[in-house]
Amino acid sequence: MKRWLTLAPFACLVLVEVGCGSADGGADDLTSDGGTGFDIDAGGDGSGGGLDGALLDGSGIADTGNRCGKTLTGVIRDFKEDHPDFEFELGDDPGIVKGDLGSDDKPVWAGGSHPTVTTQANFDQWFRDVAGVNKAISFPITLSKGAGGVFTYDNGSFFPIDGQGFGNEAHGHNFHFTYELHTTFLYTGGETFKFTGDDDLFVFINKKLAIDLGGVHGAMTGDVALDSAAGKLGLTKGKVYALDFFFAERHTSESHFRIDTTLDFVSCGDGIK
Repeated sequence: MKRWLTLAPFACLVLVEVGCGSADGGADDLTSDGGTGFDIDAGGDGSGGGLDGALLDGSGIADTGNRCGKTLTGVIRDFKEDHPDFEFELGDDPGIVKGDLGSDDKPVWAGGSHPTVTTQANFDQWFRDVAGVNKAISFPITLSKGAGGVFTYDNGSFFPIDGQGFGNEAHGHNFHFTYELHTTFLYTGGETFKFTGDDDLFVFINKKLAIDLGGVHGAMTGDVALDSAAGKLGLTKGKVYALDFFFAERHTSESHFRIDTTLDFVSCGDGIK
């Protein structure tokens, strides 16, 4: 089964420290507006270096001033093939998660009957560390700039943890894992985010579900044009918002992963929560 993943244009990506940043009075510092987004305030240090070391929110994610890196680091969680939700059932399965991200920044089980997921308890293990059930491995992806300011990560054989975690379990590759990323981006208008792939993908923007490709299926595409979805997602131009990304590879035999985006990333944590 082919697995294609495409996330629309990323403009800038950066590794950032997790800790308390503080505004240095430089150009374009960020300050909380009391809501979910963050205003941009004119600085005045004349550095012209973009967003400088401002505290973004109470989670301690801070901008380091290096907005235009190209690497996002997240966490892969490896599972054994005999996990009830892996190598289980095939089929499209949208609606597994609720429309709002949980207070712990994890997808929330929506309830109801889902053919590719056995129970809420088993689903809750996908993106949480559970001793004996999964093993967490940090993994970075680096995007390359292409035409039109689109940043792309394209891997036609996405097997990032071969020989790691619980191992390949008699397969040519390690097929059973999830991948979680957390970052923030500056919304200025016109940005897009696109994903094509299998299996599950849940993308939350401003803590609201923007792409739902749930299920164990062949290549599917989901994308979001932020201007069109701004009302639904609660976006205002000139503010910084969270993007939370959750992917699952649950079935053999192929794995493709592609991301394309024009989003201008401000800060990128290590994805491990």
